Amino acid sequence: MASEGAMSVHQGAVSDESQEIFVASQWRLMWWRFKRHRLAVVSAIILIGFYMVAAFAEFLATADPAYHTEKFHYLRPQPIRFFDEGRFRPHVNGLKGFRDPDTFKKDYEVLPDEKIPVHFFVEGFEYRLLGLFPANRHLLGIAPDVPLEVRPSIYLLGSDDIGRDAWSRLMIATRISLSIGLIGVAMSFFLGIVLGGISGYYGGVWDLSIQRLIEILRSIPAIPLWMALAAAVPRDWSALRVYFAITVIVSVIGWTELARVVRGRFLSLREDDFVTAARLIGVPEMRIIFRHMLTSFTSHIIAAISLAIPGMIIAETALSFLGLGLRAPAVSWGVMLQQAQNAQTVALYPWLMFVAVPVIIAILAFNFMGDGLRDAADPYSS
Repeated sequence: MASEGAMSVHQGAVSDESQEIFVASQWRLMWWRFKRHRLAVVSAIILIGFYMVAAFAEFLATADPAYHTEKFHYLRPQPIRFFDEGRFRPHVNGLKGFRDPDTFKKDYEVLPDEKIPVHFFVEGFEYRLLGLFPANRHLLGIAPDVPLEVRPSIYLLGSDDIGRDAWSRLMIATRISLSIGLIGVAMSFFLGIVLGGISGYYGGVWDLSIQRLIEILRSIPAIPLWMALAAAVPRDWSALRVYFAITVIVSVIGWTELARVVRGRFLSLREDDFVTAARLIGVPEMRIIFRHMLTSFTSHIIAAISLAIPGMIIAETALSFLGLGLRAPAVSWGVMLQQAQNAQTVALYPWLMFVAVPVIIAILAFNFMGDGLRDAADPYSS
């Protein structure tokens, strides 16, 4: 009797769970399946962290990314020591520069007796929090009463050839590179939806023209095409204008894949009963396209977008690395990597290559999350 009771309780729990699945919405089913993809969930959390860094880049920066000093150029990463004589006293040690008599290379001697306190939420260079609110507080920094000549910054990732803080530049570079990916995908999304929808819904001459345009663009090697378009950007343009030009350039190439996805779905949906019924009752064509047909495969579009963002980021990074994208004083992952493209940097200043680490992590996270979204987009499959 006890076993029969346990079996009935188990069957009741299973039936309740099945009932919940039967009445769940498409988005809820997608969420349940996405949660089962552990790697995709971890990747999503990592990407949220990246975009939090991008949103609060100046707050996380320890110094003005444009500030430079010859006193501390090519400085190796400087660790923060959080304890002093058993007490919590965050500090960095002072440094004394000297010239190696054998190699004539400038190096730095750590002064263990010179301890410069590190404070939280200190005042520093002014900026606009989230681009809206004036602020000058930073997560970490040196007390304002310490002279700049003594310790201009906390060099968590060292400094570059003219003494700029690599950590602060990396924070700003993360914002620029990730925002180019989002803006570029938004523009590609618009072009792909509009042109792919017209091609798949109307067919005929429209379909033929748009498909030939897609084939022409896809037949041209991507990197030479990027280089040709980027080389057309005037050299005297400001960093902001170059930023938007690069965004447009990567968007011009990136819409073709999404357009073909949308076209294929429209071809399969335009003869379905719900589309025919909407036509018969006089629903406007634009409403049929955007309200009925497009929303029926929104989940697939979201998965395609998540997989397209890393391509946009790589495009900007490659152009800037080749010197054809963003240029100083703008800073992006590609601009920072440009400094690490010679053997001298690899041999003597390897910390300048650290920017490759967030690039690799972000690209992998986008791809893993895209795989999870692609699987979750069809929750009824096994």
